[in-house]
Parts: sequence; structure tokens; C-alpha cells
Amino acid sequence: MKHADVQPLASRVAGPVLVPGDEGYDEERTGANLAVRHEPDVIVGAVRAEDVQEAVRFAGGRGLPVAVQGTGHGYATAARGGLLVTTRRMTQVRVDAGRRTVSVGAGARFDQVIPAAARYGLAPLNGSAPHVGVVSYVLGGGVGLLARTYGYAADRVRALELVTADGQLRRVTPDREPDLYGAVVGGRDNFGIVTRLEMDLVPVARLYGGGLFYDAGAAPGLLAAYARWAEGTPREMNSSVALIPMPDDPDVPGPLRGRHVYHVRIAYTGDAADGARLVAPLRKAGPVLLEALADMPYRHSGSIHDEPDVPVPFQRETAMLREVDDAVARTVLEHAGPQAPVPCVVELRHVGDALARAPRHPNSVARSHAPYLLSVVTLLYGIPADDTSPVYDGLFAALEPVTCGAALNFLGHGPHAREERVRAAYAPAVLRRLSRLKAAHDPSNTFRLNYHIPPTTP
Repeated sequence: MKHADVQPLASRVAGPVLVPGDEGYDEERTGANLAVRHEPDVIVGAVRAEDVQEAVRFAGGRGLPVAVQGTGHGYATAARGGLLVTTRRMTQVRVDAGRRTVSVGAGARFDQVIPAAARYGLAPLNGSAPHVGVVSYVLGGGVGLLARTYGYAADRVRALELVTADGQLRRVTPDREPDLYGAVVGGRDNFGIVTRLEMDLVPVARLYGGGLFYDAGAAPGLLAAYARWAEGTPREMNSSVALIPMPDDPDVPGPLRGRHVYHVRIAYTGDAADGARLVAPLRKAGPVLLEALADMPYRHSGSIHDEPDVPVPFQRETAMLREVDDAVARTVLEHAGPQAPVPCVVELRHVGDALARAPRHPNSVARSHAPYLLSVVTLLYGIPADDTSPVYDGLFAALEPVTCGAALNFLGHGPHAREERVRAAYAPAVLRRLSRLKAAHDPSNTFRLNYHIPPTTP
């Protein structure tokens, strides 16, 4: 597409409008996952809702598919052509302490919301990485740091401003448009582009949190031991364990450098003394290399997982598990442990509890009674994505007898975003309803460069 083709659009948009070859095009199209990069015909860097409307109308008039990108953590498929709307300039955050709510623009990140809410002793239901964008995370369900205690972030959504495929800006609430509300909350960007979201905050000002590190070779049974420990903890205890190949790098603490380590992560909303007592049995699982547990203000909660905030190339896959016994733990380690042909970061999150509660307002997020969420990530530095397939395919095939769905926000890209993987993140009846609503609100399937829900065909 040439400048002359997009000039009418550029004249109506306050943000930048870029085509391939323009200065800033590469930066604008790049998100958090460097393994997937959009190659759109045109990019609209939106600064206001009207920019999104103009972009969608422009695309609709030319039959172009539309993709949307905030931080770029939730890639499903790369745009090859079409129009990309980037929302990273729409960063407005407004906390209403009296109502315990926050209103955010489409490009706001949790690291902008957390300190704003903390001033009032409140917190959002963010994930383990605060630099992730709010809107896509919440609309994909939001299995977060406090998921066992408070449930899905999606269940806290009060209202949305949404640009639909016809270019209209609609205010969507559970009372005003319950069908569309229920579709977007859980269906992400299949039904339009959200320009603003309002959600409830929770009364959390502090946590007992941090982690314990173990040498994986010296604690071979830790994965199963963690699962046994987690099953006996109250819902105020949110935890996970990750098996991580630590680089031999001076920036890595000495005791961890160059080792495969287990990292047990803790976020306990109760009293710090009770948290310390609950965690104490974990020290028997093996020699502790490093410990960092303390009572902390919630605004420091990102330090618990301490996930990098720089773009990296990665592949990811996930599964909800009914159980994790010694046999399941062995299966995970045989396929993705230290001897795997590609390096894998394996995380097992203890979930369930509040995630199984029915929401106040119906949405599309599958209610999960599964107690565990398994996620596998590989950094693709010098590793072709295809080289991960034998490991991932073998592991998740072997775990199929104990698998019961997937979490939408933890799915990967390419083959890990194929139709059957997306289906696994929804109840069958919900998926049928979403397909019908997709046909009603986006019959031309404009919004298809995502974890795609196809419209029902006559």
C-alpha cells in the first residue's frame, strides 16, 4: 500500500499512519514476542477511540482484515497484509476509590494501574508480569497472581467501549448489551476493538510473598512434592513452581548461575505469620539455594515472579490438569526437564477455587475446576520454532489423560493457536454461541488475526 492510498485515512487520524518502509514502521509493529511480527499493509497508531473507528472503517471499505496490538504479549498469528491498530498510546488510567473501580485506555499496562490503585489500598487482578497490557489480559480471562483467592479478572469487568466491525463506538455493559458483553469478555478481539475498559479493584494492600529456589538435581521430587503441599493450602495461598534453566550470566545470583533450578512462587493474602507457617513444609523438599520471602506492599508484587520486561522471541503452550501425581510429574520432566532437546521453562500453577465460581454477569470464560495450570515456554534464541514441536507435541499428548482444557491467555502462536487449541479454551455450548454472535456482529470476519472464533455459516 502506498502513501497516496492511506492519505485520506491519515488526514482523519490523530496518531501516526505508517506503511512498509516508513520510519517507525518496524518499531510500531513489534511487540513483546519477537518470534511473531506483523507485516501489515498499514498501521494506525491510535491515540483516541476515533482513530480506531477510522481505521476499522478504512479496512472495512477495502476488505482488509484488522489486527490489534497493545503490548504484544498475546500473539496468535502474524498479520500478512491487512491493517494493524496499535493502542500503546492510549494509556489513560483513572481510579474511583469510592466505587473501587478503575477505568483504563486500550494501551494501559498493569504497571500503570497497580501504583494508581495502591494509593487507596486497592489492587487490580493482574497477572504475574505487571508490564502486560490490561485489556487483552482481562478479556482473555485473566488467570492472575491472586486467582485462587479472587477468581478471573474478566469477572470484574463493569463496562467496555468497543469499536465494532461497522466502525461504530458502542458502550457495552451487562445490562445494556448482555450478549455482546458476554461475548467480548472471554472472546477478546473477535468482536471488535476495545478502546476503554472499566473493572472492579480488590481491597488488597499487601501480601506475604516471594519465593524459594532449589537446585533441580538435588530436589528431584520437588514438582510432585509441591503439588501435594499446594492441595492442602487455603484459598488465600496463591502459588506456583517453575523449573528454569538459569543462564551462566553475571547478572544471575551466584547460587543459581548456570543451574536448572526450581522456583516456588508465593502470594499469600493472609497474615504474614500464617503465610510463613504455611510455607515452612516446603523447605523439606530439598536444600534451598536462595530464599526471598517477606511481607510486602502489593505494588511490589511483580518481584515475586520477576519476569523480564524486554521483548524476547518465545514459544508457549498450556494445559489445565485434573491432577499432578508422581506419574504426571515424571512425564513432565521426561519431556521438558533438564534433558529436553530444547531448553524449556516449565511452570505449574495451583489454581481452581475462586476460578470455579459463576460470575455475577455471564461471560465466555470457561469455569475451571482444574487444580493446576501447566505452561511451557521456550526462548527461541538460535532455536527454530519448529524444533520445539517434538517436545511440545510429545509432552501434551502424554498428558492428554489428565488434561481438561486450556487457558486462552497462555496459548502460543502459529500451530499452538490453531482452531482445536482455541476450542479447548471454551465450553462447547459457549463456543457455538460465540460463533453465532460473531456472524451477527462481524459477518465479514474482519477481526480474524487472533485466537480466532469463526462466524457460523448458514
